[in-house]
Amino acid sequence: MKFVIVLLSIYAFLESVSYGLYEYQQKENKIGGISIFILSSIGLVLPIFSILI
Repeated sequence: MKFVIVLLSIYAFLESVSYGLYEYQQKENKIGGISIFILSSIGLVLPIFSILI
């Protein structure tokens, strides 16, 4: 079960990063793209960290 949660967290991270790249490059929304990167990084680290503890 832990493996599935980790895989879903990684999938959500990759989707968020791709949307962050779209915001940063295509729409030229620099602040939005950077904040999406930060939030997706937090969303990747916290669930995995809490599962492993």
